[in-house]
Amino acid sequence: MNNDKAKKTMSIVTANGAIEEVEVILAFEFKDTNREYVVYTKNEKDDNGNVTVYVSNVDRSQENPKLLGISSDEEWNKIKDVLRELSKS
Repeated sequence: MNNDKAKKTMSIVTANGAIEEVEVILAFEFKDTNREYVVYTKNEKDDNGNVTVYVSNVDRSQENPKLLGISSDEEWNKIKDVLRELSKS
């Protein structure tokens, strides 16, 4: 029996217009701000062998959702709190 969870993927359009398939690690929303986020990876490794992850704000105000950067330190701190909690479990 294979207990591996199916990997969730999504396609993103890079700044140069290329389409890349990435693996979604986590998607969540802060109810107090109604802002939605996605944590994903391209399975790239840094010099220490750690997998690089990306976090983006999801803008669904138009027909096709857009991934935006994180706009403030306060926002980053809330996101880091979520990631810390997940790493504990």
